[in-house]
Amino acid sequence: MPLPTSPVIRRARLGAELRQLRRHAALTLEQVCDRLGWASTSKLSRIELGQSRPDLADVLDLLDVYHVPAPQRDALIVIARDAATGRGWWKSLSEMGERQRTYAELEAGAATIVEYQPALVPGLLQTPAYARLRIEAGRLVNPEVDVDADVRARAARQEVLRRAHPPRYTALLAEAACDPAGVPAEVWREQVQHLVDLAGQPNVTVRVLPPEATLRAGPHPLTPFSCYSFPDPADPRTVMLETLTADVRLVTEADVDRYERVADRLAAVAVDEAGSAALLRDRLSRAVDDTVR
Repeated sequence: MPLPTSPVIRRARLGAELRQLRRHAALTLEQVCDRLGWASTSKLSRIELGQSRPDLADVLDLLDVYHVPAPQRDALIVIARDAATGRGWWKSLSEMGERQRTYAELEAGAATIVEYQPALVPGLLQTPAYARLRIEAGRLVNPEVDVDADVRARAARQEVLRRAHPPRYTALLAEAACDPAGVPAEVWREQVQHLVDLAGQPNVTVRVLPPEATLRAGPHPLTPFSCYSFPDPADPRTVMLETLTADVRLVTEADVDRYERVADRLAAVAVDEAGSAALLRDRLSRAVDDTVR
């Protein structure tokens, strides 16, 4: 059974390959579009930048223009099909917003995910009740958000951790993310229990960064970020930076290397898995006491 692929990454890979073929053929965007009868260069430009879901027929036409031989042609057709695929659980959620969809498509084909969160429990580890609170709080910035739809979408994304051949997921959490910070006691108790349960899965690692780790490794990043790698080493490793109103996707080797080094530095000073599990169980005990009161 083939491993899942990430459509957004396969689009980026396909675009880079097609751009390289065009340049190798010494053709401009205008020349290619003239040969294919395309009305403007924007269509080809979007394909090369990985910004649109490509039509397989268009890709076949481009491969003809560039005189791509087999087996390179066959390999690119496979990538194009992955990039254009409509299959996958996220496709059934037409209500999923663009930000959630981007994360979903990255997670769908990832081999490894390393996520850093300075203040909140990461989306892949949130319970529905905790997610609802955080999404509702976000309505101060984006009042048009559909809270119910976002909660359902987040729960659907989390299935990636329980599928056959799941990614290896590591969460690096600043200690502030492990404190209730105004979350109702019952919601927080359920959330911490969920973290404890997930940390017991063989593909999930939860590591906590105590405040004193800053002294050994320098200040923690203020912005959450996630690093993704993929089964096909030719697919570009990717970093996502989460901001208040938008997300930034980084794919250049230099940018990704920098963030992977930061993640390695954070992991080096984080509490080990056993210690982090003990810390979470302590938080759970406190949450249970608060609920009883």
